[in-house]
Amino acid sequence: LPRLEESGGGSVQAGGSLRLSCTFFGSAYATYAMSWFREVPGKEPEGVAAIDTDGTLSYLDSVKGRFTIIRDNEKNALYLEMNNVKPEDTAGYNCAAGRRRWRGDYWGRGTQVTVSS
Repeated sequence: LPRLEESGGGSVQAGGSLRLSCTFFGSAYATYAMSWFREVPGKEPEGVAAIDTDGTLSYLDSVKGRFTIIRDNEKNALYLEMNNVKPEDTAGYNCAAGRRRWRGDYWGRGTQVTVSS
């Protein structure tokens, strides 16, 4: 079964940038749609960005123009470029692989992002 591992989280000031990475361990990475989700304790998880196998992109409205999802099928990797971050972006971020965007059949353990004002 595939295994996913995130990295790159940390603390950043509002207006700053951060790059999250997700490594896919397994085969057939290119056949999976990939998504980033985030979760804050006490709130429902929300999808942040997703990219399909054909490169089709989807974003949460509140991150459009600030976040960019990128996949590298050569490296079995997924990235989330986060620019102009805001305190409300503070959350645990998970990457997920699925048969369509916003679907998580396989999940990483997550990486924490904390944005200070």
